[in-house]
Amino acid sequence: MTRCEPIVVGRIAAPYGIKGWIRIASFTAPPENLLDYAPWLTRSADGWQELNVDQSRAHGRGLVAHVAGCDDRNEAEALAGREIAVPSSVLPATEADEYYWKDLLGLEVVRVEGHRLGPVVRLIETGANDVLVVRGEVREHLIPFRKEFVVRVVLEKGLIEVDWDPAWETD
Repeated sequence: MTRCEPIVVGRIAAPYGIKGWIRIASFTAPPENLLDYAPWLTRSADGWQELNVDQSRAHGRGLVAHVAGCDDRNEAEALAGREIAVPSSVLPATEADEYYWKDLLGLEVVRVEGHRLGPVVRLIETGANDVLVVRGEVREHLIPFRKEFVVRVVLEKGLIEVDWDPAWETD
């Protein structure tokens, strides 16, 4: 993955009001962090294009924004459902032992005993902790991304070492 590849950080959920504002579903933690990133990109049939946001703010438990030139509800409704991305280069650097999900995707998961479980194919946010979804040879493994299970992450080697026994999983 190149450093400037667009990273999806939210979605346009629905119109907000009658003057072209949109509701935003943020995938960042905390959600307001999305408002600090620029430029916003959205995917259309022609690929990623810059979305010119001229105003944005937290609103209640969510976010709202106004797109320049989008001045009525019908225009805002046409944007609903589109993903919002930012160039990965605008994301802040992570601290030690912090990772963006994009950095974990595709890494090989290996048990401390050396047995390969498979690659990370996606992550799930559960509220309690994030969960690695690992594609095994026979089945997917769901491994909580917690210190007691994830021993180490070595990005430069494409490796996640885990203290995990597939026998702990239930069908």
